[in-house]
Parts: sequence; structure tokens; C-alpha cells
Amino acid sequence: MMIFRKAIPRRTFLRGIGTTLALPLLDGMIPAFASALDTAKSPTRLGFVYVPNGIIMEEWTPRAEGAAFELTRILEPLIPFRDQLHVLSGLDNKEAWAVEGEPAGEHPRACAAFLTGVHVNVAKKEIRAGISVDQVVAEEFKKNTQLGSLELGIEPPELSCDGSCSYSNTICWRNATTPLPMENQPRAVFERLFGASDTTNPAERLAWIQRNRSVLDIVTQEVARILRDVGPSDRIKVNQYLDAVRDVERRIQIAEEQSVRELPTVQRPAGIPPTYSEHVKLMMDLQVLAYQTDMTRVSTFQMGHEFSHLAYPELGISDPHHPFTHHLGDPVKIAKSLQVNVFHAKLFSYFLEKMRPTPDGDGSLLDHSMILYGAGLSDGNKHIPINLPILLVGGGSGQLKGGSHIRYPKGTPLTNLYLTLLDKLGIRAEKFGDSSGRLDLLSI
Repeated sequence: MMIFRKAIPRRTFLRGIGTTLALPLLDGMIPAFASALDTAKSPTRLGFVYVPNGIIMEEWTPRAEGAAFELTRILEPLIPFRDQLHVLSGLDNKEAWAVEGEPAGEHPRACAAFLTGVHVNVAKKEIRAGISVDQVVAEEFKKNTQLGSLELGIEPPELSCDGSCSYSNTICWRNATTPLPMENQPRAVFERLFGASDTTNPAERLAWIQRNRSVLDIVTQEVARILRDVGPSDRIKVNQYLDAVRDVERRIQIAEEQSVRELPTVQRPAGIPPTYSEHVKLMMDLQVLAYQTDMTRVSTFQMGHEFSHLAYPELGISDPHHPFTHHLGDPVKIAKSLQVNVFHAKLFSYFLEKMRPTPDGDGSLLDHSMILYGAGLSDGNKHIPINLPILLVGGGSGQLKGGSHIRYPKGTPLTNLYLTLLDKLGIRAEKFGDSSGRLDLLSI
């Protein structure tokens, strides 16, 4: 059930996901569910949007601090959201630095450390990092949603490499040894959210859910029969399997409870759109839909891999991205890098434009979210992971007041920000990654 405090015109449409989507009769909900409105509390959503290969920092960092700052050339697309954003300077991804004796690997290290605060050795055959902050939150939030988290990307995973691509393929880690794949297929994301149904139509979704419940009932009965005839060691294995089945049952139960919720009528995407911007926007539409339907409250979006060789023909740039970020002072390459930086910011602005008008409880999705946008390197030319480009956008359910540029003391770990965000989400941790404390400058 979705309950909105604000009346919306009957003939309002949502535009996105490759089509025009009619809103349900939201204005009729207000009298029908007036009592629920008084007690409903919207959850806080958490999101991370990652851009690769560094930023032209001279065109990113505002000169003034505090509320008097002006948005720079790269940040200009975010002017409409100035009152809901923090520009955070001085935060370091210091675990991305190489230690003595390590080979090159600055890009994958930066990617791996961004959400974990853990140093990785890309030369070792053993893949090991640490749990990422999104998964710390997902572990807690999944008690109330069908999906603990959503991991989205644009590029498919690279497979032919020396092992370093295991780090650059993702920014999310379930634990120290389990990197999570970033899904770049819109159709697969839709199916993960709404099942194998071709639409979000409530009747069709409920029928699909009930079919899956019937299959699980049969599986559970068969497993119970098998348990009577197995030895102690096999009983442990079967019980572990049953735990997994129960988790699926939990998700189905939540899905059944949510199946009556009015959703925008969305058809399953057919495939990857032909251009980068269309692909990004489609994935962002699905991300907003996942928040809107409360399928998940945690998401990450990797707009490109470190070492990315994506080209941007939409911008008139046929060169792959990574090489021209190593510009060595060449003004032509710097101009191309800057062009890509602005392009990414425009696409992020599109995401925020979808979030802000989407009603959610007594505000909007953006009011009830904390979205971090940034990169694991500041200077892509010299592989510098210090003084990162970081934005924090959203109201955080009343816990954040934007409209400022904050500069932190030299040497402040990025993970100090994560500890602070965990506090605001009600998840207490004494330390995370390489953190050294909390940030006290985000308080309102």
C-alpha cells in the first residue's frame, strides 16, 4: 500500500523506463486511508553512485565554504538541488594507496576500498577485501524488504584479466571474500524486482507470487520427508538448505503483503538501450521504482569501471575514457575528461529529478533518502585517492540539511562519513574500515 499526503492530478503521468506510465488514483487514497497517514513513517533510503577514473578537481571544488559556496562547472547541473546537497571536501580513500613492494593497481584498489575502507593487494591470487557499507545496512534493512539491496552497473563484468578486475567490476562486497556482481541488464533488474511477470500489474504479480509459494510448499514437504531418513551430517546440510528456503518464504510473504500496493504500470524492458545515457536513465528509473515500491532501501550504481574503456559518442568523443584521463597536462584531453565529468553530473541530476517529485509519506523520496555521489580517485591522471570528490544529497528523513560546502581536516578518512551515515540509519558501529571517528559537521 502506498499512501501519499499530497493530492496529485488524476491525469498525471510518469515519464521514464522507455514509456509513459500512468499514475494510479492516488488522490482517492487520502480519504480512504486518512487514519493510516497519521501513523505511517517513511523509511530512509541509502544510495551510492560511483563514477570512474577521477575528476578534474579544479572544476569540481567550490572555492567558498559554508552556505555561501557557488556550484562549479561540473556541479552546475545540480543547481536545482543546491538546498539538499552537501559538497564534502577533504575526505580520503587512503587504503587505495599502494604499499611498498606492491605492483601497479591504483584503479582496482580505489574501487575496492571506496565502500569498504580496506586495502587490497591486486597481485595476490586470493580475492579479499571487506564488507562494504551498503551491505552493513542491507543486512539490517532486509528484515523489512524483499531485497536487501540492489547493485546496478553499466558495463558487463570483465573476465580476461590478471585478477584485478574482480575488484574493479564491483564496489559492493557481501563479506571479505564475496564481491557482489553489478547487474547491467535492465530486464534482469526488473525480473529481480517483480519476478518473471512481464508487468507490474498487481493481479499478474500476485498470481506469480502464489505460483512460487505453491512450489515452495512442495519443496518444504519433500525436505521434511528426507530429514527423517538422513544422518547427522546430512541433517546439518539439509537444515542449512531449509534456512535458505525460509528466507525465500519470508520474501514471498512480504511480496504478498505488498502486492496490493498501487504501482505505476511498467512493462518489462526488452534489453540494453542503444546509448549510454538511455542505459543510465533506464537503470536509474528502475532504481527509483525499487525505492518507490519499497522492494529495497539500499542501492548502489557503478556508472563505469575503473580502467573503463567506454567511449562517449553522444558527446562527440570516440576515444575510450580511461586513457584520456591520463592527460599529462594536455588541454585537449583535459577538456574531454571535463566533458565526461559534466555529462555524469547531468545524468545524476536526472536521477534526483526522478526522486524529488515522487511522493513518499509526508514528503518525497529525496526527502527520505541519503544519496552519495563520488569517485574513488580525485586525480585520475596521477592516481591520487586523497581529497575525493564527494556529494551527499537528500534530506535523510529530516536528519540532513543541505546547501553547504564542508571542508574536513587533512587526513580525514572517507569511512568517517560512513560511520556517521550508519548512526543516522540507526545502525551503531564503533569502527568501519579505516575510520578514525565520526563527522560532527552533518548535524542540523
